[in-house]
Amino acid sequence: MSLILAILAFIVVIGILVTVHEFGHYLVARLCGVKVLRFSIGFGQILWHQRFSRDSTEFVVAAIPLGGYVKMLDERETEVEIPAEELPRAFNRQSVAVRAAIVAAGPIFNFIFAIIAYSIIFMLGVTGLKPIIGEVAPEGVAQQAGFYSGDQIVAVNGITTLRWDSVVQITLRQLLQNAPTVTYTVKNSQNNQYDKTLHLEKLTIDDIAEGRFFTKLGFERFLPPLPAIIDKVAPNTPAEQADLRPGDKIISIDGQTVSSLQQWLIYVSQRPKQQITLVLERTIAGQMQSMTVTLTPYEVEGKGKIGVYMQSPKEFPPEYLATEYYSLFPAIAKGVEKTWEYSVLTLQLLVKMLKLEVSAKNISGPVTIAEVAGKSAQVGLIPFLTFLAIVSISLGVLNLLPIPILDGGHLFMYLIEAIKGSPLNETAEMMLQRVGLTLLLCLMALALFNDFERLFHFMN
Repeated sequence: MSLILAILAFIVVIGILVTVHEFGHYLVARLCGVKVLRFSIGFGQILWHQRFSRDSTEFVVAAIPLGGYVKMLDERETEVEIPAEELPRAFNRQSVAVRAAIVAAGPIFNFIFAIIAYSIIFMLGVTGLKPIIGEVAPEGVAQQAGFYSGDQIVAVNGITTLRWDSVVQITLRQLLQNAPTVTYTVKNSQNNQYDKTLHLEKLTIDDIAEGRFFTKLGFERFLPPLPAIIDKVAPNTPAEQADLRPGDKIISIDGQTVSSLQQWLIYVSQRPKQQITLVLERTIAGQMQSMTVTLTPYEVEGKGKIGVYMQSPKEFPPEYLATEYYSLFPAIAKGVEKTWEYSVLTLQLLVKMLKLEVSAKNISGPVTIAEVAGKSAQVGLIPFLTFLAIVSISLGVLNLLPIPILDGGHLFMYLIEAIKGSPLNETAEMMLQRVGLTLLLCLMALALFNDFERLFHFMN
């Protein structure tokens, strides 16, 4: 994936979500009669500006695409005397309820956007691999629970699961609720269904975040017998150094014939920082050519990786795929459900992090967002919309936290004002704002540290 694509995708993602958030503030302020002076997407040097509306609101696009703001008429933020006829339209002159509505509108619009995105996704149809169990590890958790290769998970805790992502999500929900077990309903090759109780003691939230979900539970996903054909080669990786190219078909690894994509993925992931010898077929001018290369996988979170993208799931035979789609109103209902579920999951994860039960390494910054945005944009519309929805929910939840300087901090101060009958004094408000800014800067520093640590591992 090119750096330019990642940067462009990041700007598009942040631009869309910041615009949605700030438009919520802007729209409700206008509906409540508050005068809006500026609507800015980004900070710093102004790249473009134009005045619209009867209030001559200045709409701005600025150079740093890491946020935005809506500046409203406010006596506290100007040294120029406001004309008497304009005073009723000042933000600080509004009731607590009106100010709270304007502030809350930003995060609420992030949730509304997620609902719309998920609704579109479910109307278009979500396709994924059926949750069929592949290899079951001897003496593993899955084997002890009575799972067999070829079993299909049809429900988790009574909730129907058409695709693997549903299985992972419901299991994660159980972990966040500190449930010791989860019940999987499986269907065997004779179409008989059984309930299997799986103990979760060996599984952690970090395992799911780092891609060790199946390994820790003692089984692998069943992947249809696709050939191991390279789709793309990542830059600055052992694969690029060894001159692997798109279209190369892996024939053998260390003398073992590669019969399927699954075999290739498992073999590589289990050998971090080890040398492996490949034999592959390459089509040149219509002729097949074999060549042998030696690669040194690099280690990322304990897994061996070479730096190639293989054939995507959309190329799997249709009998192994399940598609979930709905008409308009059921899709909207499903969008509301998914937005609520991810909002609760995000909040639960934040609580777990504060209690030091989940690694803070799960916090990502702009570098990771750019990387994932670029990848999702390359894959297709539905993955990109899904990513937009998840980030929008995260922004909504984060902004509602009662941290001064965030929307939730302002709402918390309005709550105090409503209870005591008067606003906080200016000194107390300034102190809280400084505390909030410090917390936010620490969070951003942690996110950037995690981003660059991942980059360091990737390059090494």
